Amino acid sequence: MNIWILNHSAVTPDLPGGTRHFDTGKELVEKKHNVIIFASDYHYTLRKYIKTKKAEIFKKEYIEGIEFYWIRTFPYSKNNWRRVVNMLSYFFKIIYVGIKIKEKPEVIVGSSVHLLAVLAAYILAKIKRSKFIFEVRDLWPQTLIDLGNYKKNNIFIIFMRKLEKFLYIKAKKIITLLPKAYEYIAKLGIPGEKIVWIPNGIDLKMFRNRPKRKSTNNHFLLMYIGAHGKANVLEVILDAAKIIQDKGMNDIKIEFVGDGPEKLNLINKANKMELKIVEFKESVPKKKIPEIMESPEVFILCLEDTPLYKYGISLNKIYDYLASGKPIIFSGNSINNPIEKAEAGLTVPPRNPQALAKGIINLYNLSAEEREEMGKRGREYVEKYHSIEKLADKFLEAIS
Repeated sequence: MNIWILNHSAVTPDLPGGTRHFDTGKELVEKKHNVIIFASDYHYTLRKYIKTKKAEIFKKEYIEGIEFYWIRTFPYSKNNWRRVVNMLSYFFKIIYVGIKIKEKPEVIVGSSVHLLAVLAAYILAKIKRSKFIFEVRDLWPQTLIDLGNYKKNNIFIIFMRKLEKFLYIKAKKIITLLPKAYEYIAKLGIPGEKIVWIPNGIDLKMFRNRPKRKSTNNHFLLMYIGAHGKANVLEVILDAAKIIQDKGMNDIKIEFVGDGPEKLNLINKANKMELKIVEFKESVPKKKIPEIMESPEVFILCLEDTPLYKYGISLNKIYDYLASGKPIIFSGNSINNPIEKAEAGLTVPPRNPQALAKGIINLYNLSAEEREEMGKRGREYVEKYHSIEKLADKFLEAIS
């Protein structure tokens, strides 16, 4: 088949971010399918253009058999009107570029976060007479209500609600990353047989055949890797770090690797708190993640305390963490909990620095062998349920 995937925030392994569609696309190409991915060239955390020049609408390139169209979209740095224009520029340009391509795809997949990417996929599917698939990576506009403090009667939210339902109705199939999202979608009158759950996964080949290095740290290192946004509530980790530092446990260190709109605020807060056990580092390309994951003893993850997670979570970083074979401490409350299910670490309540600090100290007090067993169970879990090879087969079955 010829398969088009519209994902505003798709990236390749040489960039920071989730590579769900690149990894899936590689598997589909190996099965002799043709894959085109349409992504914004303005990177959402680096806040800069990667491929295109000023006068270009897009740039086309082939990466490991996948055809990429990098669309030059409007720049933004905060979640304000400029981000809305960024989405609109992707919407209009992607339709223009899609029409200019002469080939007819059998399938066009529109992947949220934002619904304008999905609407563009529907319009192109009508023009090209292709099958339209809606992939739900984020439940917009519900996420904007639960995490963005938008009111239900906001005119923008009302418009998005209508658009969301329209796209669910028109889709031949709905792929969701969240295990309980079908409950949310079914409330809109959408038949359950249209909905398929395909969570995020991991290209385990990235983590294979790497020599096991003995840690050279002279301290106990925890690491967070990923976006520095409001939904990541990283200030809770800083508050926990302050509790640990005040106990005099200065051989515990915490590193933040990544970027995002809240990073400067977090650095300023850490400086005001005079945190000596915390360090911030720059984003790294996805392909370098396995290498930096060799350093820490434990990975750390926080989520906001919100009703949104009653539909579940499927975060890329969780599966990266699990694949590394290291234990995880998770501060959150969601209907599904891969860390708990895999017995690969500890879970503490969300937005509770005292509980997080206590959990970190508990992991610190375990023997290296006990932590190694936790990590081993996590690796076995991700191999069984979240291998990208297996998930790509489910993806192919859904769109076929």
